[in-house]
Amino acid sequence: MAEAPSIVLNVNGIEVIYNHVILVLKGVSLQVPQGAIVTILGGNGAGKTTTLRAVSNLLKGERGAVTKGSIELRGERIENLTPADLVQRGVVQVMEGRHCFAHLTIEENLLTGSYTRKSKTEIAGNLEKVYAYFPRLKTRRSSQAAYTSGGEQQMCAIGRALMASPTMVLLDEPSMGLAPQIVEEVFEIVKDLNQKEKVTFLLAEQNTNMALRYADYGYIMESGRVVMDGQASDLANNEDVKEFYLGMGGGERKSFKDVKSYKRRKRWLA
Repeated sequence: MAEAPSIVLNVNGIEVIYNHVILVLKGVSLQVPQGAIVTILGGNGAGKTTTLRAVSNLLKGERGAVTKGSIELRGERIENLTPADLVQRGVVQVMEGRHCFAHLTIEENLLTGSYTRKSKTEIAGNLEKVYAYFPRLKTRRSSQAAYTSGGEQQMCAIGRALMASPTMVLLDEPSMGLAPQIVEEVFEIVKDLNQKEKVTFLLAEQNTNMALRYADYGYIMESGRVVMDGQASDLANNEDVKEFYLGMGGGERKSFKDVKSYKRRKRWLA
């Protein structure tokens, strides 16, 4: 019998409050096994980005804080670690919107991701590895990021994260604003990095169809709670997921706003 993969990340019933008043996450729990691609799905305001920022400890910059629950990385509590501490432990976040440094070249952007690496040989090796996965970046290495396409900037943002030699990448909305063929290309590269480089991914995504094609496991969030989770293949074949997230339901029902109530079993009421 194959041995079950170890759990890298364990989020246990966390609550997140902004500005000491606004409760955004309401008891979120999830697990990320070693070597897996796990996706968090849901619409705007569901709590996907806040969950990632709670893990990477980027909440303080937005006056947010984890007020209940715990977050463990390989069994170690990490709520009080700084983002830099987490990078040293192999956890790097690629933020929504890419956030490339517009005035720097693509290569200069990539090199900013290697600030935790001390070996010039390792940095050079990582750079060549990034260029191998993203040959378009090598072609544009001397171009200012401001003058590259959205797809190239997304590739640059992921490549910059890889320069830190991560074991786990938190990837926030990688498909946002990209053409469908570029989205497919980005997800193919994520799959390659997962399989060949053994990088574990936790990604937040609104493109449910694409995320479930490439993920191993998924969590669906609404209003700061996890309402459903399961193997990606099971979620993709679930009738409620098809109807409300993949647009594959029958009849005239097209969106949640057209429905006064819906039948999905809420996990927190089970």
